[in-house]
Amino acid sequence: MAQECPLTSTTAAQEAPKVTEFSFSLSSFQNSTSNSDLAKTEEAKEEKEDKATDVEKKEDEESPKQDDVHFEPIVQLSKIETKTNEEDEVVIFKMRAKLFRFDKGEWKERGTGDVRFLSHNESGKIRLVMRRDKTHKICANHYIHPNIKLTSNVGSDRSWIWSVVADMSDGKPNAETLAIRFANPENANIFKEKFIDSQEKNKEFFTEI
Repeated sequence: MAQECPLTSTTAAQEAPKVTEFSFSLSSFQNSTSNSDLAKTEEAKEEKEDKATDVEKKEDEESPKQDDVHFEPIVQLSKIETKTNEEDEVVIFKMRAKLFRFDKGEWKERGTGDVRFLSHNESGKIRLVMRRDKTHKICANHYIHPNIKLTSNVGSDRSWIWSVVADMSDGKPNAETLAIRFANPENANIFKEKFIDSQEKNKEFFTEI
């Protein structure tokens, strides 16, 4: 019995490395399997990306090209000339000023712009026309009648006041009391001289009231 013990011990010692070798081989197998799975995953991912790229290329090839499109208007619009009813008149006087209108017991500003005297090419009648800056809307429009009297504005040497029975600024004749103010007394005096001169020329067309 004593002789069998070394044999048993030797056999166990010889078989022990096999377990270690088997364990190492299993670990290598696991690593190999893991690497194989990873490679397959990467390969599948690349294949999926390639398919997506192919689909995008196919869509680009199938999509129609966007050409530059130009549309011609169906109706050709002709240029319309705006008439001012001043086409048959010539400007004989022009000066910048500010116009006021007496309304309901107080002076109200009508606008700032060029006050002009217009003489008709055929009849020779002279009228006063003033338009507002920017909008060009008429704020004074009447013939310079011989019976109009210019009076100086109290407290100012550069403005005048007058009344007219038929101002056409609003498209219909209205009786108005107007006041006009200039940049300096010199301009105000020039306006008065031209106004009186126009009244003299209009005497042959109007009967004084």
